[in-house]
Amino acid sequence: MAKIHATAIVDSKAQLDDSVEIGPYSVIGPNVVIGARTVVGPHVVIEGNTTIGCDNKFFQFSSIGAAPQDKKWNGEPTRLTIGDRNTIREFCTFNTGTVQDKGVTSLGNDNWISAYVHLAHDCQVGSNTIFSNNAQIAGHVEIGDWVIMSGFANVHQFCKIGAHAFVGMSTSLTQDVPPFVLLNGNPAQAHGVNIEGLKRRGFTREQINGIRTAYKLIYRSGLTLEEAKTALQAEEAANPAAAEQIRSMREFLGTATRGIVR
Repeated sequence: MAKIHATAIVDSKAQLDDSVEIGPYSVIGPNVVIGARTVVGPHVVIEGNTTIGCDNKFFQFSSIGAAPQDKKWNGEPTRLTIGDRNTIREFCTFNTGTVQDKGVTSLGNDNWISAYVHLAHDCQVGSNTIFSNNAQIAGHVEIGDWVIMSGFANVHQFCKIGAHAFVGMSTSLTQDVPPFVLLNGNPAQAHGVNIEGLKRRGFTREQINGIRTAYKLIYRSGLTLEEAKTALQAEEAANPAAAEQIRSMREFLGTATRGIVR
């Protein structure tokens, strides 16, 4: 049987694995599914159509799966999904999606989410990310794998942040961020490639050099974005050791909808 504190309120329709732990005064709604070995600390509210995977840890005072903060929401059965092995610290707020978008807010696996983080409706967050305290993510934002959001960084709705990007402290983002880029400021400005992060994740010297070349084509060459795409395609063909990374930067430019921080 799941280990449920006597003061917790767990709806009889909620689906909890037998190894789940629910702390004092927490509230679990009827449409919640929680996977094996997940631990929910005290004073946590999990509601809505929320599915949570295995080995997650929720610290106290978080609100998970509440209705989206969107005036267009009219009670539709939208969802929140959370993967495996995520750490979610104090006072976080994750909302469900809206029918105007995918209808689901999602968080992948192995993410470290610090205190006071807001993940708004319809956000799509990958895996292995780090969100420092008070990172605030507006609706419809897409964030790739291995992204680091520093403390008090905030992201405008509909922005996209590519994999392995690093967003500095108190940065205000209103445009998209290509993969591997390091940036900060208000308004945000690009300041090179997230080299230290790439080294820690095992990228080779050849791959990092290829990413740096791609960065220079986008940011330092004076090319328009269309010209940069063509140049990146040529560099991709000429540099097979880093072709995958260069391709991801080129393809990101083709999907950016708000322009890129440049």
